[in-house]
Amino acid sequence: MEDWRLKMDGEGHFDTRGAARMMDVSGKPPTRRTAEASGRITLGSGAAAAVIAGSVAKGDVLAVARIGAIQAVKRTWESIPMCHPVRIGGVEVDLLPDERGVTAVCRVTGTDSTGFEMEALSGVTAALLTVYDMTKSIDRGMVISDVRLMSKSGGASGEYKWQG
Repeated sequence: MEDWRLKMDGEGHFDTRGAARMMDVSGKPPTRRTAEASGRITLGSGAAAAVIAGSVAKGDVLAVARIGAIQAVKRTWESIPMCHPVRIGGVEVDLLPDERGVTAVCRVTGTDSTGFEMEALSGVTAALLTVYDMTKSIDRGMVISDVRLMSKSGGASGEYKWQG
């Protein structure tokens, strides 16, 4: 069987020997870029009611989840191996609670030579994990789902909008 590494052309995250590497984006011009991601955590009725009422013993779940999302966006490059540190211009986090859970939406903007998709996805995931952490004493049967890139703009690949 032929070694898959022999087929690498030196582009992307692998060199010509198949070894992992960080892509060189230094020759790409910086452009204004945006990315938006969303996800959902489904909660039991008691946990959902406590989040909506602001009565969770650990504190204001939505405020802490928003801060967790922003922190995750700013540090994405430290947790995703091939992710570049980027110049983040702004982060917006919407947390939409209802009687069945919380939907998180994270929008990241800035100007750089590479996009903000991973930052938006990291922000959403951190927000949802924070909701889990703060409500796990009420309900451990929560489900995090539907984490996805909703849209992105800027860069050579142009616009993307999720079609679901």
